[in-house]
Amino acid sequence: MRPPRPAASSNPKAAMSQTQQALSDAATILATRRKTGAQGARLPLALRPPDAAAALAIQALVSAQIGDTITAWKCGMPAAGQPVAAPIYGGTVFSGGVCTAWVRNGQVRIEPELAFILGHDLPPRPSPYSDAEVDAAIARTHLALELIDSRYSDPDEADFLENLADGLLNQGLYLGPQVDAGRARNAAELAIEVDSGDTSNTKQLHGRHPAVNPRAPLYWLVEFLRAAGQSLQAGQAVITGSYAGSFGLPVAQEIAIRYGDLGQLTVRFAAR
Repeated sequence: MRPPRPAASSNPKAAMSQTQQALSDAATILATRRKTGAQGARLPLALRPPDAAAALAIQALVSAQIGDTITAWKCGMPAAGQPVAAPIYGGTVFSGGVCTAWVRNGQVRIEPELAFILGHDLPPRPSPYSDAEVDAAIARTHLALELIDSRYSDPDEADFLENLADGLLNQGLYLGPQVDAGRARNAAELAIEVDSGDTSNTKQLHGRHPAVNPRAPLYWLVEFLRAAGQSLQAGQAVITGSYAGSFGLPVAQEIAIRYGDLGQLTVRFAAR
């Protein structure tokens, strides 16, 4: 992890103001790109987050500048001690067949996931939530596709904290049909089959959840947000990791994706 840059002034208030200005400037760059679909270079060196707290502060400022409701979250188990969490905005969550997204080179990148829909709030409180309490808050489980995109032209060049500030390569979410919750919670492995209408190009992937237990990252997210004084809310969806990495799919044609014996979703992508 890169250490924080020293403040330009010895005045603590001036340093704090400068830090807040850097966070705001970084958020403005990322929020503008997110709204327009533009991609660009990494953040200027002075605006790059030095730690996870700064990256998450930029995330929050991006949310405020966008002004859209957070209707979902993506999360994963912490990576090398760093948090893996990012909001997903209402205007980028789709269901029912047609899904609008930013298109790169004629394709939309996706990750096949499960989405857990909450039936009631999980507000901040002094004591942690038990796994059983989180389980009781889950109203439904759906097949889902995370929509992948970056505000950086080369996200692999950016470090983890820059990508965390940018929402961890998320551009939205597609919710497919509801599936059996009991079978889904035990779905450590799923055979993923992608049919884009060309039988010679059908993808068959051996899917494995990165956390093995699909709900484990949700348990982590609930505690992470609780400790930060934040809540998850009824109706929000939480996705917890891809079964098969990310890959591109074509636009303007019907695509069927089967998740083993859990079920199948169909989707047609359209360019924003």
